[in-house]
Amino acid sequence: MSGFDLDQLRTLVAVLDSGSLTAAAPKVFLSQSSVSEQMRKLEDRAGQPLLVRGKAGVAATPAGERLLAHARAILALSDEAYRDLRGVALRGELRLCITDYFRPGDVARMLRRLNEQYPQVRLHVTIMKSGAIEAAYERGEIDVGISMSIQERGAPRARAQGALLRREPLLWMAAEGAGPQAGEFLPLLVLPETCALRQYVERLLSRRGVPYAVAHVASGVAGLQLAISAGLGVACLNESALAPGIARLHAPGLPALPAVEFRLLPARAGESEFMGLAREAIIKTMS
Repeated sequence: MSGFDLDQLRTLVAVLDSGSLTAAAPKVFLSQSSVSEQMRKLEDRAGQPLLVRGKAGVAATPAGERLLAHARAILALSDEAYRDLRGVALRGELRLCITDYFRPGDVARMLRRLNEQYPQVRLHVTIMKSGAIEAAYERGEIDVGISMSIQERGAPRARAQGALLRREPLLWMAAEGAGPQAGEFLPLLVLPETCALRQYVERLLSRRGVPYAVAHVASGVAGLQLAISAGLGVACLNESALAPGIARLHAPGLPALPAVEFRLLPARAGESEFMGLAREAIIKTMS
């Protein structure tokens, strides 16, 4: 027999996306030992090592990287063929709106995989603030939205919540090498007043009696990162916004911060089959 086993290819993708055999196991509904056995058989079939195993997890060898690309394409074609024969092929237009805070690397990876796996879906992607995304979704102007919510202790939860894509802490950030901020007021770097995170941070600082002054208002997260790295002041951002030139700031007097969650907005009542499949595809590409 020539060729590769689909289940083994699916496990390879899960292992390399997860970074370890242990983390991959629940994604493919196997035990860790079964995942290890599948990878051993796949390497035997390939005739060369596909994984580099270490204390920090696993990584792909050059051969593993090549097979990973083939595996994604093969699995996408297999899924598409199944849906086509079952009469549920994923094709059509999808208006997707994503919060500015969602990590750019994840967005690029998600869009690339959606394009590779579902070439018949025409994506229209917009970046907006979470509040604007939720309002546009309520008005029916977008089909799927990814928004961010602050997990403030004691705050009421939304009655309906969509699928969780990512959870990460909020951090105080400043230019790399910057020490505690000296001066009467904390120089605060923020987004416009409509930003929910800015509103939360200003309420928090006021409640804790931390004097601050808005030193710079950026139009988006990328602009805020530039202001931070330029040393213009201090900002509160989610952990994945850390970038070269930006570091976590540990300074006395700055209050502790909660986590944030990135979720798909919950499905509308009577949502079409296409939208349900598209929602599942987005969750799958982010797993």
